[in-house]
Amino acid sequence: MPKILDWPPVWLLLSMFVAWGLARYLPSLTIDFVGQREIGFGLMGLGLLIMTLAAMEMLRAHTTLVPRRDPDALVTTGLYRISRNPIYLADWIVLFGWIVYLGVPLAFPLLWVFPKVIEKRFIAGEEARIRDHFGEKFDDWAKKTRRWI
Repeated sequence: MPKILDWPPVWLLLSMFVAWGLARYLPSLTIDFVGQREIGFGLMGLGLLIMTLAAMEMLRAHTTLVPRRDPDALVTTGLYRISRNPIYLADWIVLFGWIVYLGVPLAFPLLWVFPKVIEKRFIAGEEARIRDHFGEKFDDWAKKTRRWI
């Protein structure tokens, strides 16, 4: 994938598109249940809320939200006390909500593939850069804060 397109939201949208394609072209494999749309929207809304709160925490600390850029601050407050990657976790929740909304259980493997792609393409490099900048402070935080949840 060209660098210009290699952004986490692109991977989220690609995953959502795959789920949509499965629902669209294999409708006999979809399921419907009471409250499905509401649960799906609720999960997507929760993901967007988490994403917003985490981004606000980064902005409050005057550090970058852009992957592959050097951080100006180590953010360990707010949602970052619970997860080292709340924005990526939020992406995962949005994807989960989308799959529920569509009722396409065949897309559930995306919920395993998506975080693996994000870890390999983004998190590994981000954590290396943060460790380079903040050393032991990052290591201490990483020991007590899980990568996802």
